[in-house]
Amino acid sequence: MRTRTLTVVACLALAAVAACASRRVRERPISVNGDKMPNPDSIAASYAVRGEAERARLAARRDSIAAVAAASCSGETCAAMTRGEVVLGMNDAQVMTATRTSADAWSVRRAGTATVMVAARPQFQPRDATGELAMVQLVDGRVTTYAYREPQGLRVVSAGADATDAARARAQAASLIREGDDFNAAGRRAEALDRYDRALLLDGDNPMLQYKVATLLDLQLRPQEALMRYQRFVQQIRLQEIQASGEAAAKQAEAIAMAQQRIVILQQKAAPSP
Repeated sequence: MRTRTLTVVACLALAAVAACASRRVRERPISVNGDKMPNPDSIAASYAVRGEAERARLAARRDSIAAVAAASCSGETCAAMTRGEVVLGMNDAQVMTATRTSADAWSVRRAGTATVMVAARPQFQPRDATGELAMVQLVDGRVTTYAYREPQGLRVVSAGADATDAARARAQAASLIREGDDFNAAGRRAEALDRYDRALLLDGDNPMLQYKVATLLDLQLRPQEALMRYQRFVQQIRLQEIQASGEAAAKQAEAIAMAQQRIVILQQKAAPSP
């Protein structure tokens, strides 16, 4: 029994000594004496040739897609495609031509008559002349909705009026106002005021936005600036009231004129024949 114990202790001691000793790792050499390394210029040249061939292949595909797109476009669609803008009513080939891309840049998902085109790789988002496209939706082969990725979020275009510069400015202003409301609710008034000021640059005729800025300036004890904003708010509200009353008066005048015209016509019809 004692001999066995001594043997175990000796083995443990040897293991401890071996663990403390340095271990020599014999790694395979990357190169040995006499080896000839490949010429880096030839490697770079081969990759350049491959890259040029790939660029030529993609250019040929884009040209063929552009030919198909041009053969089926007309009117505003052709003009938008030439400008590099995606518009409603385009087909998939015209979308690729407008964004200067090929099918490799898109991931296409189909469900019945609906088709959704998104970027095949997140790091390479397709773009048109307006901005970065997050999604393009087609129904029966024609674009019905598309969305731009913007700093304040996604801006969706589903009607012709949504694609104008004014609509884009209003959408960006609405996003900034929502951010400002969130900051204001959290008590972060400086950030809220920053968002409201930026929104005013895009939508300066919004009276309620002027009022929000005025109240924040008032809370920050900036009376002169708050006074100017309050006055601007009241002025814009009065202008809107005048415009609304003018439009209402014009509609009433039109209705009165139409009624008088119909009275004359109906009286003539109701008059007994001589």
